[in-house]
Amino acid sequence: MATCHARAFAGQGREWAAQEFADLLDSPHVFAVGSPQTFALGRAVADEAELLTIATDPAHRRQGLARKTLSAFEATAAARGVTRTFLEVSAGNAAALALYRSAGYSETGRRRGYYRTPNGPEDALLMAKRLV
Repeated sequence: MATCHARAFAGQGREWAAQEFADLLDSPHVFAVGSPQTFALGRAVADEAELLTIATDPAHRRQGLARKTLSAFEATAAARGVTRTFLEVSAGNAAALALYRSAGYSETGRRRGYYRTPNGPEDALLMAKRLV
């Protein structure tokens, strides 16, 4: 997961170390779906799930893998009793925003200047989707 994540977020300063994934996966609330080319990591508590990260190796993009992985994340969350999912995404990540909006997520909030990028601060958009 760390390798795929590092490739997906190369140069953005958002790469996670292997130990971070291991620590998260030690929690009974955290789950992962996907493959070596793409994965989603989430946390389900009570009837809500947070998409912590989703990544697709750049060599495998534009094949519908992220859409399938997001769908698998939602199905796994629903199987855990989740009725609502939420996530946070950079306002400048057009590809991710298009994916989430087409999957039925809608904006519920904004954190101004949350991300630090080489081009300056960027807002974080909070998005949610009802599964049931």
